[in-house]
Amino acid sequence: MTLAAEITPKARPVTGLEPLTALVADDLQAVNRLIVERMHSPVALIPQLAGHIVAAGGKRLRPILTLASARLCGYRGARHLALATCVEFIHTATLLHDDVVDQSNLRRGLSTANAVWGNQPSVLVGDFLFSRAFQLMVADGSLKVLKILSDASAVIAEGEVQQLMTSNDTATGLEDYLQVIGAKTAALFAAACRIGAVVAERPEDEEQALDVYGRNFGIAFQLVDDVLDYSARQAELGKTVGDDFREGKITLPVILAYERGSAEEQAFWRRCLEDMEQSKADLPRALDLMARHGALADSMVLARDYGKQARDALQVFPDGPVRRELLAVVDFCLGRAY
Repeated sequence: MTLAAEITPKARPVTGLEPLTALVADDLQAVNRLIVERMHSPVALIPQLAGHIVAAGGKRLRPILTLASARLCGYRGARHLALATCVEFIHTATLLHDDVVDQSNLRRGLSTANAVWGNQPSVLVGDFLFSRAFQLMVADGSLKVLKILSDASAVIAEGEVQQLMTSNDTATGLEDYLQVIGAKTAALFAAACRIGAVVAERPEDEEQALDVYGRNFGIAFQLVDDVLDYSARQAELGKTVGDDFREGKITLPVILAYERGSAEEQAFWRRCLEDMEQSKADLPRALDLMARHGALADSMVLARDYGKQARDALQVFPDGPVRRELLAVVDFCLGRAY
């Protein structure tokens, strides 16, 4: 099998993302070709390991947002293709580094790169992909694009460090949590959307609108992911329930259940997530406490609020197929949890 075939996402059931993907299908194929081309290296392990993580990287949501945003702004050139590839490389590099930091062995049901090749190659290939991303930014020639994407990369790194500092700390509050996901997830969503307006040379208000759309969509997306980790839907999606719990991650459902819990319940959370002393009975109890205190339902209330802010941001654009599908993909994201 060729590398190109290996990194092409596997066929999946029709989802709420599919109509948006179809609108940018030709551009997305071009991006997939660029990914293969720019992953090439005479050091054989680099394309091998990078191809593994890119192939497992999901639906290409972030580069699709770049392609769709450029289309929404009426862009008809080709700069957005390399920049969408750049966005995917930044995202993939962060996945490689995340899996090492989290000591994860599985991602979307497949072995992580660090589980197959070890931590050192995973970190170094992540660095390679970051470097390739910056080469693509420089080749584009726009200082504005370079600033948007380099700033996002720096913010993502800060978010990773902040998450490390709050990891396994049940004293983490909502504000700290939102800062982490705003940096780790939403910053790249925002940048991916905004550069679509930049390459189209659209007015500042349209740039800002796409930034606000991407940022709020990114926060909603991460909130739903964190809810899904404790949801029955997780099993339907082929993922393991409770991975965040087993890793001691402090996400919004945990924060709400902890804050609303009795002293005895708070001691349970500290034992499981701070001391990492867990038994088989602890995850079912955690799920019961979340249900009792409405932690998952209220996390979804917040996710829907951010989703509404994302949708509202697109009001500056005229109605059309791309705008409608950018709105619909937010609804799809919010609907994943139930």
